Amino acid sequence: MRVLLLGGTTEASQIGRELAAAGIAGVYSYAGRTATPVAQPLPTRVGGFGGVDGLAEYIKQERMTHVIDATHPFASQISGNAVEACAKTATPLIAYLRELWAAVPGDKWQHVADVEDAAAALPNQPARIFLAIGRQHLNPFAAKPQHFYLLRLVDTPDRALPLPDTEIVVARGPFTIEGDLALLRDHRITHVVARNAGGEGAKAKLDAARMLGLPVVMIDRPSPPERRTVQSVDEIMRWLTHSACLGV
Repeated sequence: MRVLLLGGTTEASQIGRELAAAGIAGVYSYAGRTATPVAQPLPTRVGGFGGVDGLAEYIKQERMTHVIDATHPFASQISGNAVEACAKTATPLIAYLRELWAAVPGDKWQHVADVEDAAAALPNQPARIFLAIGRQHLNPFAAKPQHFYLLRLVDTPDRALPLPDTEIVVARGPFTIEGDLALLRDHRITHVVARNAGGEGAKAKLDAARMLGLPVVMIDRPSPPERRTVQSVDEIMRWLTHSACLGV
């Protein structure tokens, strides 16, 4: 057995540790979005594959017997490529898909379809926005330069951002409710923009927003491709064990 683990998430790191502990050979693949990725107990590679064909060729050349997609829920392109590449190479595929965050009493969420709609949903009057969506999708918010934007990023940006009034906090999750309460209070945040990534590592900002009575513009998750999905690391490992017993 030789596993390709498409990672970059907290859960992917957990899966990587489980694979190493079980003595399962594999490669952990990072997309290359961060300059300082978390060290892994498996051999790692960084960067794209070159689309479906490139990924299929990598699977064949590296003799991968199984693929685990534990990428971010919004990484729809690589997830779609994985489905197609695994179909082309007849390689078993499973995906770890976090459970969606769901609003609870006290939440003030406005659901939107994408980042463009999220920018449009912000008020016209100047406000103080915690823009918790990473650095890849900031351009739509340049249409509302009257706002102050707080960004929390894993790395310090290496180029100018398209937002004129911005403060950057460099930090890596998981985050705590106490920490995020202090963050929102210290920066006098009035609105939060988030993507429905699910999981526990970044949920604290939503709890903090609820406690402070702040509105949240929630970007809904894109529809995932058809594939087998699970919501626990244990299920991933059971799937691999079952595949090994069947000789798959």
